[in-house]
Amino acid sequence: MIALHCVARFNPLKMNGQLKIMSFFPSVTTKRPASFDASEDQKTPPKRPRNDENQSPCKTPTEDSPAPLSPEQQKRIEQNKLQALVKLHEKKSNGLLVGFGPSWFKALEPEFSKPYFIELSKFVESERRKGTVYPPSEDVFTFTRASDIKDVNVIILGQDPYHGPNQAHGLSFSVKKGVPAPPSLKNMYQELSRDIDGFRDPGHGYLLGWAEQGVLMLNACLTVRAHEANSHKDQGWEKFTDAIISWFNKNQSGIVFILWGSYAQKKGAFIDKKRHHILKGVHPSPLSAHRGFFGCSHFSKCNELLKSDGKKTIDWSHLP
Repeated sequence: MIALHCVARFNPLKMNGQLKIMSFFPSVTTKRPASFDASEDQKTPPKRPRNDENQSPCKTPTEDSPAPLSPEQQKRIEQNKLQALVKLHEKKSNGLLVGFGPSWFKALEPEFSKPYFIELSKFVESERRKGTVYPPSEDVFTFTRASDIKDVNVIILGQDPYHGPNQAHGLSFSVKKGVPAPPSLKNMYQELSRDIDGFRDPGHGYLLGWAEQGVLMLNACLTVRAHEANSHKDQGWEKFTDAIISWFNKNQSGIVFILWGSYAQKKGAFIDKKRHHILKGVHPSPLSAHRGFFGCSHFSKCNELLKSDGKKTIDWSHLP
């Protein structure tokens, strides 16, 4: 009776700093019978993750992977890489490789690290410091920007750039826009008027219209000191332009090589005649044109050879 009296008089609200009354009783754990099946307790399906406006729907692995690049995108990426390499080599070459066409750079890159080319770049830089050199640095490689290297189907070899002002601009036989045609080119126009129906002298000597159709007009040397013909001979240019011709000789087929004069014919002596076409003749210079250049019909013959190979012919009248 005493114990019950104590419990009845116990008031947990009046206890300060002591445990509540429930702490005097052991906790009771409800045990499930051994035969309990967990699946019976899951009468409702599990909750799914909330999918509201702030939560994006689940994606499959293929949806997360990036879409493949288109051929145009791949080509653009490749061109950007090549242009970056051109800029890098421009610095390494003492400023010689200014504005070098990407497709040409890709084909000729091994040449730029060879000792002869490094020495050539130093020589041209030294020449420009001492005086005037033609053509200007930004025009030396005009031919590499006129067309893709794989679009070249005709190659006309020359020897030395013009050494007067406002003439040389990176294409053999051609002068800058607005400049009258030099004597050799005037003779070429004369033969074209006889050989190609409808050809008319354009009144200038700017031949970029041919270059853009895949006619490579390549000099053996690509720079010259002002008013001094052949002044950059034997400094390395000949090796570089030989490498260009060699690339076409080995990697392309059906190229029409037009070799006017003994110098061009010697330079092209290694061309594979079974793989390519060769037209040889007298140089159009006023000193020799009358000895066989007039009447050679090389322009129409060139088109006949291209046509026989299923290639697009050259519109020799396209000289805007």
